[in-house]
Amino acid sequence: MVISLKDGFKFIGIIIIAFCAVFVCTMFLNYQLDLVKVEQLITSSESMIFYNAQVSTSKVVSGVSGGCLGVTSLIMLAFYVKHYIDTHKKHLGILKALGYSDFKIAKHFWVFGMSVLCGALAGYALAFAVMPAFYEVQNADGLLPDVTLRFHITIFIYLVILPAVVFALFAIVYALLKLRQPALNMIKETPFCGKVKNPNDKNSERPFLRELKFSNLKSKKVLVFFIIFSAFCFSAMVQMSVGLRDFSGTMMVVIVMLMGFVLAFTMLFLSLSTVVNGNTKTIAMMRVFGYSDKECRRALLNVYRPMALIGFVLGTVYQYALLKIMVEIVFKDMAGLAEYKFDYIAMLITFAVFAVAYELTVYLYSLRIKNLLIKEVMI
Repeated sequence: MVISLKDGFKFIGIIIIAFCAVFVCTMFLNYQLDLVKVEQLITSSESMIFYNAQVSTSKVVSGVSGGCLGVTSLIMLAFYVKHYIDTHKKHLGILKALGYSDFKIAKHFWVFGMSVLCGALAGYALAFAVMPAFYEVQNADGLLPDVTLRFHITIFIYLVILPAVVFALFAIVYALLKLRQPALNMIKETPFCGKVKNPNDKNSERPFLRELKFSNLKSKKVLVFFIIFSAFCFSAMVQMSVGLRDFSGTMMVVIVMLMGFVLAFTMLFLSLSTVVNGNTKTIAMMRVFGYSDKECRRALLNVYRPMALIGFVLGTVYQYALLKIMVEIVFKDMAGLAEYKFDYIAMLITFAVFAVAYELTVYLYSLRIKNLLIKEVMI
């Protein structure tokens, strides 16, 4: 099995998500382990309250961000394994016909899991680079004794080595499941026949363009998830960074906002790129039958706009709930802490920025549809 440069480029999404997850978790978990070592030196009740709040914050942030991004990476990895098998079905079928077993082919998919290792290593390295400044920010008021930065091998194993091994094994197992089909069907590129469509189904009477919209959503559920997740990341992290300005330093505000931008637009670009590339033949045939570029864009790209809106709403609710929990539960005993209130102005500004960015991205991909040459696609 040969992984081309084009196939490797698709792993950027997994690398970036793994990078963000390990970057955040490394900073907070490493700080928590170093913070525990100074617990015996704390004398005042105010400092102890702040200490407990810092420990709880590290657990909540690491658990929520690491868990959410880890599940997303797993879904994305499964999507790319399936996509690779679907696009190389004929070649893999020939290998099976030549006598290669499913496991012999599937074991090469460990390479897909190594994209997690690349992202995790980069995230771990950058976390250690900025950690001295992070430690200073966390104890900016001097309520705690000086916390010494230490290297913890357990964090490196659990956040870098173990995820890489688990994701590599997952890629192999998932590929093995997807390869369990007759070699002849793979060589002929026969699609899997699921549930037989009822000829009396009312959906079959829909106009072609409307039916195309629904079939795109139904057949590309993972891409729908990615687009929802991209809007979710942008909405949650940008609004959260604004909300953190009264409770945290400038460093955390910048980190959270940058992560929101990077995750959101990485997922959005990869999703829309897959939609366009996966429908090139459909677009070509639509243009042959006289459909305009505008109609192609409406059927293939505009259908995801409501999904992005759902993601934005979910992100807004998520960031409000998380900050409310942090302020009213984790830091409830801290004196002089401002009450957290929902920022409607920040929400409106964030939504306006996201709407403009989303529509601009869709417009750029609509230009790709317009520039597709029918002859090249059909060849």
